[in-house]
Amino acid sequence: QVQLVESGGGLVQAGGSLRLSCAASRRTFSDYALGWFRQAPGKEREFVAFITWSAGYTNYADSVKGRFTISRGNAENTVYLQMSSLKPEDTAVYYCATGSSYASKVGSNYPYWGQGTQVTVSS
Repeated sequence: QVQLVESGGGLVQAGGSLRLSCAASRRTFSDYALGWFRQAPGKEREFVAFITWSAGYTNYADSVKGRFTISRGNAENTVYLQMSSLKPEDTAVYYCATGSSYASKVGSNYPYWGQGTQVTVSS
């Protein structure tokens, strides 16, 4: 089994910053992607950002572009999500996931998921 563990969630005021981290137990693909998704109460899971390991190619949802930054950790199978200028609508459980480099923005393409970490942004 592949395990992923997220950390760094918490409660912040609007305009604040938070840094999420994720560590996977091992590499699963020769060329893989690490992605962040989120799910707000009563809402469907939505794509946030992903990064491909080899090329470092990144992509962001329009709702977070310019505010969130995804980056690779020093060790393989690690990823960070730096969130700034947080808004109440960013409140959600944030999940990290890993899949092949073709997984892109589609959550169903990622076979391995973490347990999630809660991010709450107050007004």
